[in-house]
Formats: sequence, C-alpha cells, structure tokens
Amino acid sequence: MASGPAAPRYYAPHGGHPDQSQLTTDRAVFTEAYAVLPRGTMRDIVTSYLPFWEDTRLWVIARPLSGFAETFSQYIVEVSPGGGSDRPELDPEAEAVLFVVEGDVALTIEGERHEMGPGGYAYLPPGCQWTLRNDGADAARFHWIRKAYERVDGIDVPEAFVTNETEVPAAEMPGTEGRWATQRFVDPADVRHDMHVTIVNFEPGGVIPFPETHVMEHGLYVLEGKAVYLLNQDWVEVQAGDFMWLRAFCPQACYAGGPGRFRYLLYKDVNRHAKLSRQFL
Repeated sequence: MASGPAAPRYYAPHGGHPDQSQLTTDRAVFTEAYAVLPRGTMRDIVTSYLPFWEDTRLWVIARPLSGFAETFSQYIVEVSPGGGSDRPELDPEAEAVLFVVEGDVALTIEGERHEMGPGGYAYLPPGCQWTLRNDGADAARFHWIRKAYERVDGIDVPEAFVTNETEVPAAEMPGTEGRWATQRFVDPADVRHDMHVTIVNFEPGGVIPFPETHVMEHGLYVLEGKAVYLLNQDWVEVQAGDFMWLRAFCPQACYAGGPGRFRYLLYKDVNRHAKLSRQFL
C-alpha cells in the first residue's frame, strides 16, 4: 500500500472574465456520451447562488438532466470570509460529499465542529444536520457532490465522517508498480454506500491500459496535472481544473504524459440494482 500524497495541491476556479482579445475556440464539448467543461469556462458569468447561503457563489458542473448527469449533481462552491449557511441542504433525501480544494471551512455535523482545510473530505448521509462557515480571512472553495440516497430495507444508512486525503492510503492497481493508485474513503464492499467519491492518482507514464466500459456514471474533476483521456472514441487533452462527465458504459481510458502526476476527484454510483419498473423509478 502506497501512502497518500503528503502535500496536496489542487486547482480551484477563481472566476474573472476574459477580455475581448481572447479567442472563443476552446476545448469545451458536450456529446450524448460525455462532456468536457474546461477550466476556462468557469467564469463569473456562469456562477449561481443558493437559498440560505450568505456570501457564497458556485459553479454547477453537473446536474440531473435529460441527456446529461442522471444520478448526481456537483458544485464548486466559493465561500467568502464570513459566509456560509445554517440551512445548506433543503432535500432530506440528499447525501453528500464535500472536498475542500482551497482555504478553510468550519463544518458542524450534529453539533460537532470540524475544521477542514485543503484535502478535507466529509461524507454527509441523508437527513444529516450540518452547517458550514468560513471564519477565515480568505475565500474557501470546495466540491459539493450530491446524490439522492437509494434506501434498501434491511440496510442501514451510513454514518457521517470527516477525514483528510493525506490520512487515506492509496491502493496500487495490480501490475502497475504504483503508477496508478486510488484513494478510497469508504470500503468498496460496504453496500450501505450507493456512491463512491475517490481520488485517482497517476504517475507520469501511468495508464488505464484498456477502454473501461461499465455501468457506473462518472464525474471527474482534475485536481492536478494533465493527461490525454479517451472518451468514447475521442482522445481529449485535459488539465487541472477541467471537469469530465461520462455516461454509463462510455468507454474510457487514460494516458498520463507528465511532467508531474495526474490526479482527479471521481464520482460514481455503485451497489444498487438497476431499476426495471416504474414503481422503482
């Protein structure tokens, strides 16, 4: 087992607006099988706001939509000093993962306060009572991944927890000599969890050596580095700050060319039956 990175560094958008001299042509693409939102698309003009959040704006990079994400939403949230929310989640069936990429936040879960800096990771089950505040002097930015929890009779709902990615070892993929490794924050065999949010790590030259084609829907946010990613039939260059959405069964592979490591935050839905009839939809 390789240890996790000791000094994480992540890309976070800061907004702004390009001047009139910038070329319009970019790498943004939206297809029936995948989408790529390059970091340059995350400008001031595309930010959103939420009820009961003060001094906060966000980039919505995935949401349930016909022909787009089906199982999750993902935000990059920017909280200014003094901002935050005492009523952050209005959907009692929503579970969430928070992952801090810049600055510091105070997350309070069921009355217990947790200080979270870069690399901070929290799982919040449905119905969990939580608040989030930025008590620091600088803006904080974090990913907020939400999913409607799929309850199963006889299976308990997972408990909330808070950790940091530096405390989570990276499991090497077989036969890769550490060039490809994954940091898993929950046990993959724990069927209480119906989504996994992990960090996937590639050293320069590391590859996914075959086109993965499977049932999980994916959201990938590049935390660090650059690579060439296979999306359906297209090889696409991606870099830190880019977001990729892949629908179920979209073929995918990766080649990390360097010069540094390539890392991304990965969402996927897991551990539940495929829905077959309307009574289960």
